[in-house]
Amino acid sequence: MDSAVDALTSLEERVHRAVELVATLRAERDAALAELAKLKKAGGASEAEMEKLRAERTQVRTRLEKLLGQLDQLSEA
Repeated sequence: MDSAVDALTSLEERVHRAVELVATLRAERDAALAELAKLKKAGGASEAEMEKLRAERTQVRTRLEKLLGQLDQLSEA
């Protein structure tokens, strides 16, 4: 019985950490999008800055998709 409780506790902790990470990544994405909007509005963004922000957005999206896939796997187990 302790083994099942330990496994459940471990799963709960992993899900909690994943949820926190998703929240952090979403905040990073939102900040990157806000910065991109600010630069577009200012009109002073160089193409290099724009590309950097696009790359950051893609990286955050990829990490979120990976985490959501892992959460799906946890829920299937």
